[in-house]
Amino acid sequence: MSDLILYAVEDGVATLTINRAEKKNAMTYAMLGEFIQKVGEIGKNPEVRVLIITGQPGAFCAGTDLADLATIPGEERGLRGSAEDRDHWWPIVECPVPVIAAIDGPAVGMGAEFATQCDIRLASPNARFAWNFAQRGLVPDTGAGSYLLPRLIGHQNALRLLYTAQFLSVEEAHGLGFVHQIVESSELLETANALARSMLASSPFSLRRIKSLVYEGLGATVPEHMQRHTTAMAECFKSDDHREGVASFLERRPAAFTGR
Repeated sequence: MSDLILYAVEDGVATLTINRAEKKNAMTYAMLGEFIQKVGEIGKNPEVRVLIITGQPGAFCAGTDLADLATIPGEERGLRGSAEDRDHWWPIVECPVPVIAAIDGPAVGMGAEFATQCDIRLASPNARFAWNFAQRGLVPDTGAGSYLLPRLIGHQNALRLLYTAQFLSVEEAHGLGFVHQIVESSELLETANALARSMLASSPFSLRRIKSLVYEGLGATVPEHMQRHTTAMAECFKSDDHREGVASFLERRPAAFTGR
């Protein structure tokens, strides 16, 4: 890995940091490729139970570095992948473990998209969000702004933000339910880690299926959802984690889940 995407894992909690403070953590094409690759690797790492995504203090991600983008004319610029390559467009949603965003400062453009893809968002008083794609002649970069955002904050609020590219303050984001908790910058990572550790008491086998059921269910009919649900429930009944969860309760001890 380069020094622009930092990665660390401790006691089952991985932290991925966008490390380009002088550009407010704006992403070049090379950085984006590295970010997507690393998120994919994390999802396949059995030692990782929860992922925290953050930026160097002062910014989450100011979006795509337009100077880097301008090096390739639009008519020659290829897409990140085909519509079926969801791990290229929605790497964070496709990552099977719970993902927490720790957001300090602006999350703009791609930064707002990646924040939208995270399962839970913690933000400092300095955080603010903007989906400024229409001002660049684009649609929301990953598709999260046009699909997930309306489901998170409602169609009217989402369309206002997408149409105007206005900044969403952290207070309004919290009021709309987009941000789970506002935390002082100095306590942001500590709070994110505490939340992550609280998830370690849950079965990784269960959490991966819960995440999949929730996101797949956003566009599913009830019969389609229930088909996935019954499959997941049957898998859980046969899992080591289910046996351990019941045994630990009956024996009045902490569970030692393996994710199997």
